[in-house]
Amino acid sequence: MTSSARLVLLFVCLMMLLFLSACGGTRSPIVRVIDTPETRELPGWKRPYEVDGIRYYPLRDYEGFRERGIASWYGRDFHGLRTSNGEIYDMYSVSAAHKTLPMGTLVQVTRLGTGKQIEVRINDRGPFAPGRIIDLSYAAARQLGIVEAGLADVEIVAIGGTYRPPQRSASAVNSYAVQIASFSLADNARQLADEMRIRFGDAQVATALINNQSVHRVRVGQFTSFEQAEKITSQMIAEGYNGSFIVVFE
Repeated sequence: MTSSARLVLLFVCLMMLLFLSACGGTRSPIVRVIDTPETRELPGWKRPYEVDGIRYYPLRDYEGFRERGIASWYGRDFHGLRTSNGEIYDMYSVSAAHKTLPMGTLVQVTRLGTGKQIEVRINDRGPFAPGRIIDLSYAAARQLGIVEAGLADVEIVAIGGTYRPPQRSASAVNSYAVQIASFSLADNARQLADEMRIRFGDAQVATALINNQSVHRVRVGQFTSFEQAEKITSQMIAEGYNGSFIVVFE
């Protein structure tokens, strides 16, 4: 093979790798909270849930919890969005996501090989990439020295903490909608909402400012039961709206 042919082959291989990386990074995971008679009265973050077909069961308590694996971190793309327990994610504050530990658990994270340690509070769910056990905020990752590397081998030990949700009024009633898509262009969101309004009788566009950019979210329905909302969520996913999920209003 000539040198010019080798260069052409190398270029093609690099382009294929870039294409595959782009495809893998843009797909939204399919998330579904499992509602059963045993868990119906629990807050959403205490219920079993599925991500891309894999089911997770949140722990009732943190006592004796210890785990080794890979830590990652998340930052600007999620800054200002709500975490799984309803807080606003702040990449410059110390926090972390875990798949099953109770919200509010205080965890000691030790970076293996360097001995660096940090204490973080769990306020979100994730990470869902294979082998990863904890997703640190940018500030926590900076303190452990893993921002540049992106990943690190760690040991996590639950050392305390509890989460106390705000008291709800006895008369409070939940309503549900299904968020099916989000757009940067308001016209696109309004067009889809108009189509869904014809089908379901109710659809709205909720606009939020994220990182100084407007995001327009299309939400379908105003349901009084979780079962109704879950049925529509499944229907929307089957129609290709893979990022659909249930939004709860109090």
